Amino acid sequence: MKILVTGGAGFIGSAFVRHVIAHRDDIHVVTLDKLTYAGNLENLAPVEANPRHRFVRGDICDAALVRTEMEGIDAVVHFAAESHVDRSILSPDQAIETNIRGTATLLDAARAARTPRFLLVSTDEVYGDVAAPIEADESFPLKPSSPYAASKAGADLLALAYVRTYKMPVVITRASNNYGPYQFPEKLIPLMISNALEGAPLPIYGDGQQVRDWLYVDDHCRGILAVLDKGRDGEVYNIGGNCALANLDVVERIITITGAPRSLLTRVADRPGHDRRYALTSEKVARDTGYMPLMQFDEGLASVVRWYQDNKDWTRRVKSGEYRQYYENNYGWRSTATDVRSGLGTTCE
Repeated sequence: MKILVTGGAGFIGSAFVRHVIAHRDDIHVVTLDKLTYAGNLENLAPVEANPRHRFVRGDICDAALVRTEMEGIDAVVHFAAESHVDRSILSPDQAIETNIRGTATLLDAARAARTPRFLLVSTDEVYGDVAAPIEADESFPLKPSSPYAASKAGADLLALAYVRTYKMPVVITRASNNYGPYQFPEKLIPLMISNALEGAPLPIYGDGQQVRDWLYVDDHCRGILAVLDKGRDGEVYNIGGNCALANLDVVERIITITGAPRSLLTRVADRPGHDRRYALTSEKVARDTGYMPLMQFDEGLASVVRWYQDNKDWTRRVKSGEYRQYYENNYGWRSTATDVRSGLGTTCE
């Protein structure tokens, strides 16, 4: 089996590539990645010499390149996306271009090549705020709140339209918040770990009580592979971690593990349109494929902290240059240096 993995040098994509190469001798992987700020060839170092892996640098919006790389492919696993909410708020254009037009380019190429399987990796953010105690299943209305989430919802709907119109063998997965090694430090957990290890402020959005479900990245990869093998064409599958926690609770746990002082907790102005709660049910994927998450959150979080402690050079390299400008643009104007113990603070994600 030969699969094309888009965005395979990013956090989740590279974890999937490493997982497949390590656990499936029957699969060859072609990784396609543009190598933007979050794409890093170091993430693929463990598989770079493996004869079952080939890397191609390129843009999923490049129709000619995509058509060429689609030849002989048995399945597409499409991760490539502009995936950070704050970046999409600062500048929506790139999220729309990559997440919608890029997906359309891939779908057209796969349709022309009659590719037997197309798996689109999406997000629980397409459901928007989910009021307790409800958990979103796959039929839950799409109510995206940010340009990022809206662009992902658009990609989902486009893919489902290709199923209906062209009878394409497409399947969609929607996962909750991922965490794990090699994650670019703009998301909540790697940002808080790296800042805590450096003694830098821990910027908290609003009151810190936004609730997210946390999914260890290797569990997510297992879920994607299960859907790739056993999922039904035209279906959507939620993949969750069964671990709902408030953002501030997560940061408190990181402080405990790293030994950082609580005085680093710093209030910043909340994100525009910030969703209060994400929650989904993964009963369908368990029923259809047998998949269940394995990693307990505290165990997984401790292992991730150890990884960042052991890989400080990796963190320093990825936080240089363009990242510093983004960090200042996003957090510099928000900061008020108020201790969140006063109940004023919400964590970035």
